Formats: sequence, C-alpha cells, structure tokens
Amino acid sequence: MSLAAARAVADTVLYEGYLLYPYRASAAKNRSRWQFGVLGPPLAAAPAFAEPPSLSMQCLLSGAGAVTVHLRFLQLQAREVRDGSGTPVASLTVAGQRVLSWDEAVEREITLPMVPLSGTAEFPVTVPGGADEEPLDGADQAPLRGGGRVVRRRWPLAARVRTAVEPDGDLLRLTVTVTNEHPGPVTGKDETARHSLLGTHLLIEAHDAAFVSVQEPPPGAAEAAARCRQERCWPVLAGSSHLLLGAPIILYDHPQLAEQSPGALFDATEIDEILTLRVMTMTDAEKAEARATDPRAAAIVDRCDDLAPADLQRLHGTRLDPPPSDGPALSDGPAPWWDPAADAAADPATDAVLIAGVRVAKGSLVRVHPSRRADAQDLFYAGQVARVTAVFSDVDGDTHVAVVLVDDPAADLHDWYGRYLYFAPDELEPLEQEDHAC
Repeated sequence: MSLAAARAVADTVLYEGYLLYPYRASAAKNRSRWQFGVLGPPLAAAPAFAEPPSLSMQCLLSGAGAVTVHLRFLQLQAREVRDGSGTPVASLTVAGQRVLSWDEAVEREITLPMVPLSGTAEFPVTVPGGADEEPLDGADQAPLRGGGRVVRRRWPLAARVRTAVEPDGDLLRLTVTVTNEHPGPVTGKDETARHSLLGTHLLIEAHDAAFVSVQEPPPGAAEAAARCRQERCWPVLAGSSHLLLGAPIILYDHPQLAEQSPGALFDATEIDEILTLRVMTMTDAEKAEARATDPRAAAIVDRCDDLAPADLQRLHGTRLDPPPSDGPALSDGPAPWWDPAADAAADPATDAVLIAGVRVAKGSLVRVHPSRRADAQDLFYAGQVARVTAVFSDVDGDTHVAVVLVDDPAADLHDWYGRYLYFAPDELEPLEQEDHAC
C-alpha cells in the first residue's frame, strides 16, 4: 500500500464522527461531536469537559534505519453567519440558499523530520489561527448592501511530538507520544474544542526497517508485543511492513476501504446500505437543512440521491474476506478458536444435549420455561411448545438450543431464514411427540 492509499484509510479515521446521520445541525447527536482522537487543552477547567491532552502508542520494528512521522488531525473552524449589519445570526437565506452558523474543521498534516531508530527526539508543533470572510452572494461589497457574509475563524494550536526508541530483544520498540500544549486556561466547552486537536492519529513510514505486527506478532515477537503499551492510540500495519497507522480507534492490521462504498458517511461503525437508504427517506426540508449545515453533508445527500440502483445493490450482502496473512498458514498449526475448523466434529444440525436424561436434538419438541435473565419478551414464550432446529456450543463451553415455536404461523419461515429463539438447556422441558398432539 502506498502512502497515498494509507492516507485514504486514515481519512476515515480523521472524519470518524465528524458529522453523524441525520447530518443536520439541529440533530442532538451532532451537538456533541469530535468523538475520537481528541487531545484537549491541559489547563482546561472541569466544567469545560476537556479530553485528556495526550495519546501514546508503542510499536515494534526490525532493522536500524529511520522513520518519518506524519501527525494528522482536524483544527476546528467556527463558521459564523452575519447579516448585512454585521450581526451574528444562526442562519441566513440568500438567493434562496440557506446558510447556518456551524463548526467546521480544517485538515492538518504535520510531517516531522526523519527520526533515526535510536535514542529520543521531540518536535514542537504549532498551527496558527486565522480568520477569513466570504460575501454570501459572491460580490465584494455584498455586506454593505445587506447581503450578509460568512466569517470563518480558527484558533492557534500548540502541541509536541516525542519519540523514544529502545531495544527489546532482537527488535526495537518505538514510542510516539503526542501532547496538546495549549498554554492558557480554558473554562468553557466551546473554547475547549477550539484549542483541541481533533481526530488525532499518526501515519509512520519506515526506512531501511520494517514494522512487526503487534496484533498478530510472529512467534519470536510475541513477548515483545505483549510488552507494548497503548494509550488512546493503537498501531496497525497499513498494507505493508513499511507503513503503520496509529489510530484512535481499534482496527485490524491492513484495513482497507470497501470498493463497493461510494464515499464516506462519517458515522461510527457505518453500514453504507442502511445509512444510504435512511438518507433517501429524509424529507426535502431535512435534506435542505443538511446541505446548509456542512458542505460534506451536502455531498453525502447529493451522492445518495444520485446513486443508481445498481450501485445501491452493490452495497447489499457483500462478504469481504480478510487479506492473506504474512504469518503461517492455518494448516501449519491449530486453527484459531473462531474458525469452524477448530472443532470440525461440531455440527449444530446433528449435535444433541441431554435434558433430564432425554436426548434433545434437531427435530425434538420442548416446552419453554424462560429463566436466565429473561426479559418481558422472553416471558411471552413461557409454556409454549417449540421445535429444536439446532444445538450450538460456544467457545466458553456453554450450550445454546435454537428453537422455533410450533404454534407460530411463521415457524417455517423463521426456520428457512434462520431466525431462531435461543435458550439454555435448563430452560427447556423435553416432550414426546404425542404430548403436543394431545
């Protein structure tokens, strides 16, 4: 994976939670934004609800070359709408287009000087503030004629990146720490966001060295990987052994963008098909508010509206297999616990369990007596007769019996597409076929 391709993956981290469906400023969930990778000002007062000021990650490398660290984050940019007299307003409609006051963000990437894989280093990071004005109708003198304008303002940021390299057996352990060093006190929640690094994460390139997976280390690196400590940042290989992503959310090695996805939706653990369909169901007024909220929201709405049926179909029912592992093949050792091959003898369709001395398997009739953490819905099934469809065993050694209710008119349909009710064996009473017939 090239650095450009790794940036595309990192951008999904950068904007994770930037703007959540339904993508409107009035939505309650969009009043508490910047969920991940937030480095708050260190001198913030308690009422300011600041996030911790630092994050840190440790990774492993082989070789004695150098690394290049790219620090990436968002800088808050307050968009303030002002009317023709210069008074700040919540919104303004000009030439039929509505514009809202809103907090945007500006992407920042700081590439540090190359760091040798030895000793310690530190780098101060400063990002200046600033302000820009934009006449709403595009004419230079629009504010004087009453057309209104948009003022975008950014506040300065100060941070520091520290690196430390130390040997760990035959490998090197690299520690990278990023700290917000805003110098002044902060008292309010809005002020906190203005002086925070948002969506902070790292992209690290290795030169004449190679990263070793901390998540799935080779046998000789397992103990060194266990000694690595992560604080709000997790290292994952980014497509090759020469690129690493330090993400504020836990990812697997070699994350990829699904080729079926037509674009980012910014929603945590997003499911493209569901969110796309939900955008399509928004009213015209809701879509207009979303477009007025943020240019990125406008792009989402327009993209969903213009999505062809074939493109929408591509989002449905696609299975993505993981990329080949750099480690040994499964055939070279025991299969992992989650692989069906780990216990090839297990077969829910033929497995059975003894209940009160009676063998219960697929096709058996049982009476349901919910008791284990039963909720109100479970209690509706109390005393009902059910037909067993499968017997499952989990990795903890517990047994779960899948059933459908015999008197449910949709029992055959539920069985066909696998929508079962699950109970523990001690919640079931075995029945003979004639018991139900009577």
